[in-house]
Amino acid sequence: MTLPIPDVVPAGRMSGTGQPVIGLAGGLELRPWAADDAVVLAGSCQDPDVQHWNRPGHLSVDDARDRIARWGKRWQTEEAAIWAIAEPQGGSPVGLVGLGDIDLAGGSAEFLYWLLPAGRGHGAMADAVVRVSRWALDDLGLHRLRITHSVANTASCRVATKAGFTLEGKMRSALLHSDGWHDEHLHARVQGDAWPQ
Repeated sequence: MTLPIPDVVPAGRMSGTGQPVIGLAGGLELRPWAADDAVVLAGSCQDPDVQHWNRPGHLSVDDARDRIARWGKRWQTEEAAIWAIAEPQGGSPVGLVGLGDIDLAGGSAEFLYWLLPAGRGHGAMADAVVRVSRWALDDLGLHRLRITHSVANTASCRVATKAGFTLEGKMRSALLHSDGWHDEHLHARVQGDAWPQ
């Protein structure tokens, strides 16, 4: 007789709490996106690097407001956890970090992230990935987190490596960008991996 496999994380553990605000080195913080951030989110779609590597489409301010509202609902349905990387006390966002494809029963999720030019070059994203990883693994109780990125996106590869995600391999022709199909690296962190120093 085969016994049922229990859920890695019980349903309700995430939605039963508010989305935390998490401090980062350098005075930034992770906080939920707010409706007032819609102008920044819409503007992020005009940044060539954000557009190329993340494929967000082009958003009007109203579209951005709708997307932010959906992110709040996806926290409640335990499908995603999306934070703004921002100046403290409700300051303007300089980036986004979060987990999509959250599978509480299976214990896994996938990172997504980007920074605007004002947030780049200071190590903020690697710190944000580590902090969200600690929340996801230690507080929420997931078992495995993954990062995928185009092999041509060397900045994203540096973030994954600095955040302690092991490179597990290359997925051939895995994602369509504006300039064609890209091979993607797959990085992962699992419960018990050492944290970066």
